Amino acid sequence: MGADFTTDQKRYLEGFVSGAKAVQIARSAPAPAVAPVAEMTGPDAASHRAMARFEAEGRKLTPEEKAKREELGLDAYDRMRAAAREGVFPKGPDLLRWKYHGLFHVAPAQDSYMCRMRIPGGILTHWQFRGVADIAERHGGGYTDITTRANLQIREIAATDGIAVLEGLVALGLTAKGSGADNIRNVTGTPTAGIDPQELIDTRPLASGWHHYILNSRDMYGLPRKFNVAFDGAGTIGALEDTNDIGFQAVEVMDGFGVDGGVWLRLVLGGITGHKDFARDTGIVVRPDEAVEVAAAIVRAFIDTGDRTDRKKARLKYVLDSMGFDGFLKLVEDKLGRPFTRLAAAAVMPRPEPDRLAHLGVHPQKQAGLNYVGVATPVGRMNAAQMRGLADISARSGDGDIRLTVWQNLLISGVADADIAAVTDAVEALGLTTKATPLQAGIVACTGAKGCRFAAADTKGTARAILAHCEERVALDGPVNIHVTGCHNSCAQHYIGDIGLIGARVPVNDDGDTVDGYHILVGGGFGSAAAIARELYQYVPADDAPAVVERLLKSWKAHRTPGETFAQFTRRLDPDALKALAAAA
Repeated sequence: MGADFTTDQKRYLEGFVSGAKAVQIARSAPAPAVAPVAEMTGPDAASHRAMARFEAEGRKLTPEEKAKREELGLDAYDRMRAAAREGVFPKGPDLLRWKYHGLFHVAPAQDSYMCRMRIPGGILTHWQFRGVADIAERHGGGYTDITTRANLQIREIAATDGIAVLEGLVALGLTAKGSGADNIRNVTGTPTAGIDPQELIDTRPLASGWHHYILNSRDMYGLPRKFNVAFDGAGTIGALEDTNDIGFQAVEVMDGFGVDGGVWLRLVLGGITGHKDFARDTGIVVRPDEAVEVAAAIVRAFIDTGDRTDRKKARLKYVLDSMGFDGFLKLVEDKLGRPFTRLAAAAVMPRPEPDRLAHLGVHPQKQAGLNYVGVATPVGRMNAAQMRGLADISARSGDGDIRLTVWQNLLISGVADADIAAVTDAVEALGLTTKATPLQAGIVACTGAKGCRFAAADTKGTARAILAHCEERVALDGPVNIHVTGCHNSCAQHYIGDIGLIGARVPVNDDGDTVDGYHILVGGGFGSAAAIARELYQYVPADDAPAVVERLLKSWKAHRTPGETFAQFTRRLDPDALKALAAAA
């Protein structure tokens, strides 16, 4: 390469020629008449080779891929600091690059940043929790949101304050790196890990190990699209691992099947419920101490094979659909340098079922005399004063940990029997509750139109309205999950709810005026009851949604068979029959 080329141009040309050679060899065509170039090296080589391969095939890279090749977001920190000094938000490709550090410019919904953190397994200390409250009050809107990946977000951050937020988090021992854009998102695990009487394994070391591996391996940032990984220890509260690209499920393997008996991790792949697919069992089991290595090999195989020309088809599911599980897993085995351990389903004991109400209320831990207390945060939102109050309760009466869940609430662990009443009273004094009503336990909402430019409706407002309306009118005796999401990105996973709502603009006149509204789906599920919900109503105005949900719940109570869950009831009836019963409720 001549001196007239920049380093980035050299990398591009090297990758392009390598890709062209690979394609022509595969087609039994003669190699191009070019001077030999050195094989690309370094942590960005695999992703650049993948880009070049698509281009050599005559396919056009997405603008996001071109932006990543020009400058990976990890390398943009100097320019981010300069932008903060100037008080300006990113534009163009920099919108993507800033997300590599956890900063999202969410205009026009809010002309400000949102910062999303990385909290492996959703567990942080009381002082970290209090510190986040301080940052949110000093640099944001004075509140945080718990996400459906057991994480925290700070909103309403000024252009001048983004760097202060990021560096403040690092000072607390937290980080936001890689929490957005085409990266491996927050690592989830069982929220009761280490304290759960039912669990097969403590997932905290697994989630933490994978978290630190991601942070310290630059090639883990060369993905064509976002990626989710979860560890489920078979505890009382599920981690929704079957909705992830990679799910590790703790299972008990019996003796007599050619491997040592005991606790292994079953590998499931390809979950993306927004695209109507759950992670599927591969028949593979992994020793817990191999999980990080296996996850890394899977991600590297995805970097090599994921689509870089169509964002809608760039997730792992579509690689598996195209190559088949066996073809993809052979690539992963090549990365590992050894074959996987495969076991028949008969070798694995049935997994204990989670309790869908166990993330609220008081529950005994495996440690005698201690309990965890599940606290309901209305659709995940807490103000800074509430956060400090919860931190004080954890420090004073618990073990000092705050445990976030994928259900947008939190647990205070290590509460002695004698302190339960004082803790629940202190939570109530903060304007929160520990009461485990089926509706409160099952309602989930994404950010919605007040904080996300993609959303078609105020999801958090609608979720609160449904909860307030139905709690007064319908006495439920079993769990019902209601998931309210604003758009097809499905951050609140509307397809797995007993009732799912997805935002839609509802026309109200011939002039093209619209109001917030939803399409409403029923019959979704997860875990052993996994199913994709089907659409029942279209274009329901947001103001009417609470009454529609009420009628659906009442029709279930009036017409169910003994022991029939809401999901089973809605799956048994055809849509017309279900709507007729609801209309009469």
